[in-house]
Amino acid sequence: MAERYLIPVDTAAAPAKIPESLKKKIARNTKLTNEKTASLAEKKKTDSEGRRKLKIRTLGYDKEYARTEKRLVALRREAKKNGNFFVEPEAKLLFVIRIHGINKIAPKPRKILQLLRLRQINNGVFLKVNTPILNMLKCVQPYITYGYPSLKTVRTLVYKRGFGKVNKNRIPLTDNEIISTKLGKDGINGVEDMVHELYTAGPKFKQVSNFLWPFKLSNPRGGWVYKRHGYAEPKGGDWGNRMEQINELVARMS
Repeated sequence: MAERYLIPVDTAAAPAKIPESLKKKIARNTKLTNEKTASLAEKKKTDSEGRRKLKIRTLGYDKEYARTEKRLVALRREAKKNGNFFVEPEAKLLFVIRIHGINKIAPKPRKILQLLRLRQINNGVFLKVNTPILNMLKCVQPYITYGYPSLKTVRTLVYKRGFGKVNKNRIPLTDNEIISTKLGKDGINGVEDMVHELYTAGPKFKQVSNFLWPFKLSNPRGGWVYKRHGYAEPKGGDWGNRMEQINELVARMS
């Protein structure tokens, strides 16, 4: 019977060597993972701080609105008590809605409507009250209706119908980061910042207004009265200045 010989096995043999390319890949992936984790943590911290600051500013805006309204109420009561008339402060903001289509419009009004960004029927835009704007509105009065929006109307339009212009695209305002990316350099970092800038016709009104896509409204519930007649005419109509009654119309069109 043949003898069997056992070959001794060296259990302390050196482990298999890792290729240099694999070492570099592991080191690179580890570095990228650490950088991404640190970046996400920093972004989370920055976003949290931004939300906290926006909340503080929003509370400040609410106090400012309440203080202004309280002062106006006190002045009205004082005037009534003394038997005087109280002159309301001049409006700073207009909301303009196009109510007429493209048929039978002369070249000059057509161009003014384009400059005002009112290219479609039922489009609406915010405008600051000044002499050039009022002169332009006089030229296109039969094709538009406008008035002085309240804080509630401004806030409802921005929250409910607000879209931003990003790279010439119409983007819904679903995140404050969209606003910060485009208007952060102007100190506008949230929807409430935009509402405040529009309602008070602040120094950054132009940037905010240009960022907002023209509002696309629906036909008013209950329909129009008569588009060929002015709102101030005895029989009633639709085009022209509605003053504070624009808020009721916007509520029916939102």
